[in-house]
Amino acid sequence: MATDRPTCPPSVLLLSAAVAVLLSHYILDVASQIPDPELLPTDPPPKPDPLTTETVVFWGLRLWQVVGIFSMFVLAIVITLCCIFKCRIPRTKKEIEARHAQRQAAKTYADTLETVPPLSELTEIPGSATADATSVPTISEQVQARSASQLPVVREEDEVTNPITQAEMG
Repeated sequence: MATDRPTCPPSVLLLSAAVAVLLSHYILDVASQIPDPELLPTDPPPKPDPLTTETVVFWGLRLWQVVGIFSMFVLAIVITLCCIFKCRIPRTKKEIEARHAQRQAAKTYADTLETVPPLSELTEIPGSATADATSVPTISEQVQARSASQLPVVREEDEVTNPITQAEMG
């Protein structure tokens, strides 16, 4: 009785297989459209505060302070390098010639100063024991040499008056 088993026609098997494939395909399509909770859209992150000069950058320093410190550091490096390597600033021919003339004049003056004797050899030292007999007489010495009786006496009538007032009076 092995032959008495009911058998399905091949078209039903084929149809049930096609339905099973379509149904599984449909389920996969629908399942792929269900949103994943991790991938659901969330609120965008908040925007950071706008960057201003009063924004604290780091170590409690504001932006303008950091920029100032950095620029002073760069300026110090530039000045140091210019001093070390003696950077030359381009000049005009006229400025170069004027500077050369100034250096020549300074050199001539320095050479002249070397030929001048020391000050102690040129003048008397106050309080020295020897007085030079060939000293130049001054007016103050001449006035002190005169006695009080030898000074001229000027009267009020003898004073010179304004010539205009004399012409009007006379």
